[in-house]
Amino acid sequence: MKKSELKKTACKLLESAGIQVNGPNPWDIQVQNEDFYARVIAKGSLGLGESYMDGWWECEKLDEFFYRILSQELDKAVIPFSDSLKIFKARIINMGRRSKAFDVGRKHYDIGNRLYHKMLDKLMIYSCGYWENAADLDKAQENKLDLICRKLKLKPGMKLLDIGCGWGGTARYAAEKYGVSVEGVTVSEQQAKLAKELCEGLPVHIQIQDYRSIEGVYDRVVSVGMMEHVGVKNYAAYFKVAREHLTEDGLFLLHTIGSNASKVNLDPWMERYIFTNSMLPSGKQILNASEDRFIVENWQNFGADYDKTLMCWYENFKAGWDELKEYYDDSFYRIWKYYLLACAGCFRARQIQLWQIVFSPHGFPGGYVVHY
Repeated sequence: MKKSELKKTACKLLESAGIQVNGPNPWDIQVQNEDFYARVIAKGSLGLGESYMDGWWECEKLDEFFYRILSQELDKAVIPFSDSLKIFKARIINMGRRSKAFDVGRKHYDIGNRLYHKMLDKLMIYSCGYWENAADLDKAQENKLDLICRKLKLKPGMKLLDIGCGWGGTARYAAEKYGVSVEGVTVSEQQAKLAKELCEGLPVHIQIQDYRSIEGVYDRVVSVGMMEHVGVKNYAAYFKVAREHLTEDGLFLLHTIGSNASKVNLDPWMERYIFTNSMLPSGKQILNASEDRFIVENWQNFGADYDKTLMCWYENFKAGWDELKEYYDDSFYRIWKYYLLACAGCFRARQIQLWQIVFSPHGFPGGYVVHY
């Protein structure tokens, strides 16, 4: 196909989402390199992201750009062969096997605690906030943590297992506010180091460990923002671990981003530059993997709140860049701006969700009730 025909095809697709090439609106794209069209048609998501990284196009409001193209499902209109190969590879290869478990820690979470200090809230929570009755990010994250603790019905003296504990914010909150002891595991050295500092003096133990190596039995199990790194071939093993380490009368709370469709939910650009070996579970996949192990007690979706959370992270990241640029280059800035705003647009379009699901082994006595 000729360059002119590729440009015409790309422009027509964008126009169907209300986006003009070199148009006047903040969500319109300004194309700097005419090879942009061929690159996107040929490489899809990967081509779009990499051409932005290379400065081939600009957009004043990337979040609104992605909201529009995803609302119209333009991502499904261009699925190049390279994307299909990645999806096929994910189907046949277990990217979440033990030998790969620590890759995402090294490539994403270990890139520098100073970055996350600037970007996140005061408790260093790297997952969706709960914005009911919250005016800022700190309050939204406190709301989320308290919601988790109330859903788990934590009581003083209980033992809590935190699978994928991050920088220890959840463990610290639960120990301080609800009087429980916490065992937290992470695959990130930098997370573990800071988590130990933040939880010093509390009954919290943090260790670097794959979830399949956990030992002991706990009154409650929580996993926040971890299942996205497990991989579809390991969902059954993940729920098996949660069940084996939970008491018979315990509760397990899963907090995860979720996909609307049961498929290999893999974005090639995101997998290459942000979250290696990661994919999003669907509701059906979660239910299939948890069946015969758990009863679903409660399922809440507040995916729209992730849009607000991501926009706060982006504003914090942008405000802190003058200090961060000493440690990261301009390419890193474009990658992270693209990542945060693309995800905000995706949640705004409701293409992906945020679920909190509460499970029990045999059914909560008298019925499970929680007030949001």
